[in-house]
This record gives sequence, structure tokens and C-alpha cells, in this order.
Amino acid sequence: MTTHTDQVLALAEKHSILRPRDLGEKGIPRTVLTRLLANGQLTRIGRGLYTLPDRPVSEHTTLSEVASRCPQGVVCLLSALRLHELTTQSPYEVWLAIPNNARAPRIDYPPIRVVRFSGAALSEGIEERKIDGVTVRFTNVPKTIADCFKYRNKIGLDVALEALHEAWNSKRCQMDELWHYASICRVSNVIRPYLESLI
Repeated sequence: MTTHTDQVLALAEKHSILRPRDLGEKGIPRTVLTRLLANGQLTRIGRGLYTLPDRPVSEHTTLSEVASRCPQGVVCLLSALRLHELTTQSPYEVWLAIPNNARAPRIDYPPIRVVRFSGAALSEGIEERKIDGVTVRFTNVPKTIADCFKYRNKIGLDVALEALHEAWNSKRCQMDELWHYASICRVSNVIRPYLESLI
């Protein structure tokens, strides 16, 4: 018969990052977490986030940590560019899109930069990927580029142009997709000369 300790360690192995509510769903007392922390069998990586001390860490671990705390958020802008390998930038913050009326998540680490989207700008162009056992939602390539043009004053027009040229030259987006997301993000007039120069 498996003990609560065995169950928690198995969950940590399976999901990579544990939250106290994961234990509640299985009927395991949260005091087991405290005991495993004291014994060094689990490590606390942030408020309400626990993991095995020797878990493998990937290049995008910070994204999985944020997704664990804010599953409805969408990784976007510089963080999505980095995930798609479309920039030489290495953002120290995780850029996260949340609904206009949502409360910004309180996360100690990693640092996050919240932007607010609504309607189709929030719901369209979303992909999912498992990173360190956690489902991470992020904007696809053409949506990320359109977002970069929309937020060009925050991230820099040069970053948006670099991403556009890199995605176009590597055939990772189509012209009609770029127009579609530019329309959703209301940057069609801004992006027009740059798209026309690609043809």
C-alpha cells in the first residue's frame, strides 16, 4: 500500500511542479509537503510551487513555473519570440498576456511582465506545449509578430522587424496569417509597409 509520501513523490515525478491543490485533489494532507521539504525530498521554488531537488531544468523552465501559477495566462511577446527562437534577446521577465478584467498574478519568481489582451487578441493564435511536464500556452509565430508590432513602443520596433524577417526567411509564417493577426491586433497600417517589402 502506497503512503502519502510515495503518492506525493510520484506526483512530483509526473508533473515536475507541484501545487498544494494537487494534493487536495488526491485527498492527501498538505502537511506531507512540509515533511518532505524538511527531509529535503522536495524543494520550494516559489510561493506554492514545489519540485524534486534533482529535477532536470530546461531552457524554458521559467515558463513552466509561471504557467503553473497562472494557467489561464498566455506567454507572449519577447518570451514567445524566445520560445520560437525568433530573437537574439533573452528576456529576464516572462511576458504574460491575461484578460483585461483579470487580476494580475502575484508571483515572487520568476519576474513577470503582464500585458492585457481582450477578445480575439487573447483567444486566437494560441498554441500549447508541455515544458517540464507543465502545459504552457503561448502565441503562435504570426500572432507573436503582430503583437510585437502592437507593443513596438515597449519592446522596440527593431525587435519586431528582426522577428518578422527571421520568421519570413525561415518560412515559419504565411502572408495571409500575418495580415489576419495584424487585423486582430489593429496594426494593419503599421505593418503594411514591412509586409509589402517582403513580397
